[in-house]
Amino acid sequence: MRRPSALATFASLTLSALLLTNGPASAHFLQIIPSEDVLPEGGTVLVDMLFTHPFEGGPIMTMERPERLGMLKNGEIIDLLPDIAKNPSGGGEGWTVSRELAEPGASVFFVDPAPYWEPAEGKFIKHYAKVVVDNYASGEGWDAMVGLPVEIRPLTRPTGLWTGNLFSGVVMKGEAPVPFAEIEVEFINDGSIQAPNEAFITQVIMADANGTFSYAMPHAGWWGFAALVTGEASMTAPDGKAVPVEEGGLIWVRAQDSASAQQ
Repeated sequence: MRRPSALATFASLTLSALLLTNGPASAHFLQIIPSEDVLPEGGTVLVDMLFTHPFEGGPIMTMERPERLGMLKNGEIIDLLPDIAKNPSGGGEGWTVSRELAEPGASVFFVDPAPYWEPAEGKFIKHYAKVVVDNYASGEGWDAMVGLPVEIRPLTRPTGLWTGNLFSGVVMKGEAPVPFAEIEVEFINDGSIQAPNEAFITQVIMADANGTFSYAMPHAGWWGFAALVTGEASMTAPDGKAVPVEEGGLIWVRAQDSASAQQ
């Protein structure tokens, strides 16, 4: 068999490198997912945290110990950082925490992670993520804001949603909405949904001039909404250079399929 020439081999490797470099980048999402979003009878909720690509199911990155982890309940922030435990998963490392919820009303679980260095993009990533758990299905307190540097204010109650429901929110940075903010949307895929091509993996929408956005969830399961902004301050990369910081305000919402609920 005739061997390919050195020039042909070089060209092939160069083309492969270009495809890898110029191909669509997978979106990073900090997942903060409770065992249930509604506890009709109260009880204990387990909250898992992973830094990964939700639709593709990986890779799972190693998530350093968060800088803050808490629960907002009735206007009070409860520190959960002393209670967390490591949760190795898929070659990476996440975290988990459990909490007994005794009183009715919504609890907003949130995480302020350590910055993650992404060499492929030449930047640090710091996503402030939250999720709402409604105890005793009260329907109260779901719009409470934690006060994170970048945060999504829900305009739709983020619990008790059907597939096809329209979820709406406002992207906030500090006290002000972010006009025309970009929001990436991904679904935690169990492998049952096949994307026709990479354009379908991460949905991208833009907020309006008032920072408001909406999205109809077509499948049952957990959906993440990540509002992305560039941080005002840079950070120092491992090579000593100043690099930008991608800040994200994330909220996770669960949609329930009405057809399965009838069975």
